[in-house]
Amino acid sequence: MPNTARVIRSIPFWVLVGGSLVAVGGGVYLLVDKLTVMASTLADGTATGVEVYAGQIWAVLGAILIGVGLIGLALALTLGTIGSIARGVTPSVVAEEIDVVEVVEPATVAAPVAETIAAPTADADESDAATTDRPTV
Repeated sequence: MPNTARVIRSIPFWVLVGGSLVAVGGGVYLLVDKLTVMASTLADGTATGVEVYAGQIWAVLGAILIGVGLIGLALALTLGTIGSIARGVTPSVVAEEIDVVEVVEPATVAAPVAETIAAPTADADESDAATTDRPTV
């Protein structure tokens, strides 16, 4: 039976898309917030070491989150495309349903053993005696 499940109905697919969007959003927030604070404090001359040096690390983390989110979105787009292409392909050979016919043959009834071994009869003894070349007395 062909697999006709759609990627759109897949929970892991939507977790990937949602997580990627959250990563991009969080990265943009960190990057813009820290760079804005750093630029404004450096411009008015009130910048401290924490705002400048720690702000740079937070900005780099924001850029990394943006990159990871974009990679996740590209992967989700690739999975969606592959899923739609794979779903559109139909197999060239379709197996037909085979009807199974059960043939039951009657069992052969064996003759009882007592009937197959015939007891010697008086007629058989006379015919055996007639065919042998023994002198009769």
